Parts: sequence; C-alpha cells; structure tokens
Amino acid sequence: MASFAQRVRAFLQSPKGQQLVDQGRRQLAKPENQRRLRGLFTKLQGRRRY
Repeated sequence: MASFAQRVRAFLQSPKGQQLVDQGRRQLAKPENQRRLRGLFTKLQGRRRY
C-alpha cells in the first residue's frame, strides 16, 4: 500500500490535481484573498504563547 505522501504526490501529478493547483494559484493571485490570508496569519501569530 502506498504511503499518504505518495498518494498525494500522485494526485497532484494527475490532470485533476493539476487543475486544482492552477485554481489555487489563481485564487492566491487575487488581492482580497492575499489580504484575508495576511489577516489570518497575524491573528494566529498573536495567539502564540511562549
């Protein structure tokens, strides 16, 4: 049986996986999504306790 990482790698190399990767890249190129992600990262960083 293939490991989880091998199955993910195989999926990402498939046509459907490539389609999802391209869709994700298009979404990340949008300024409003970049702004949302930056806000999420700063919010998560503020919760860290050392």
